[in-house]
Amino acid sequence: MTEQNSITNIMEENVSAAVQPEGENTPKFAGVSERFVAFLIDCGVAIGLYALVLWICGPIEVSKSYVYFWLIAGINIPFILYMTLFSSGGRNTLGKKLVGIYVEDRKTRKPLGLFRAFVRTLAYYLSAILLMCGFLLAFIDGKHRALHDFLSGSVVVESRHKTWWEQTALTVTGVLMMVIFGGGLYFRIFSAGSLEQRLLISRAEDHLKKIGYLETIHHKHYGYYTNDLLRLSIISGDPVQFQRDTHAVLSRKDF
Repeated sequence: MTEQNSITNIMEENVSAAVQPEGENTPKFAGVSERFVAFLIDCGVAIGLYALVLWICGPIEVSKSYVYFWLIAGINIPFILYMTLFSSGGRNTLGKKLVGIYVEDRKTRKPLGLFRAFVRTLAYYLSAILLMCGFLLAFIDGKHRALHDFLSGSVVVESRHKTWWEQTALTVTGVLMMVIFGGGLYFRIFSAGSLEQRLLISRAEDHLKKIGYLETIHHKHYGYYTNDLLRLSIISGDPVQFQRDTHAVLSRKDF
């Protein structure tokens, strides 16, 4: 009888030891709103790094055709490097540290390696290309995982306990920023006209900049500005082409 009781006690201890740690070690997954607040802070850090580089290097003279390339590269390269480096090896980004969350491996709960952190960062862009649908997965997944979490095998968990007021402030701020961001995105996609109309507007803006430049040259040579497009077309060096461009971008009925 004593031997049977001993076996029973051992089995109960083993079951308790197997179940209890799992319950204690179950992480608290970060909410969508606080993840969004952290993401905005980290985007601000990347933009700040870009501004710092510009301040150190001074203005860089590039041709007009490469302006957008350098602008996009100048912002995104620091973002990719920053997010990759500080999402791996047990490090944490400034935004996540301030909010009180961090990234870890979904299965082992260990920090991500450098390569998987790089994949996770690139997946941000994939989510954006899919009309932000990759980020919307976080609203329906039980662990609030977005597309970049699924592709890298990661989860975002709480790193510290938050007081009620801190959690409420993060939730309200995150929801407010998501509404502003979502509204702006909706306006850009659905309320700003068709793609053809936006291209027409972009071409018109470029041509108006050209006219403004010719106005500056005219003022420098003659001491006054003019509303005579014929005079400006002569200054352009190719009057016929200038008038064709003006008619093409500014005389459209749909414009």
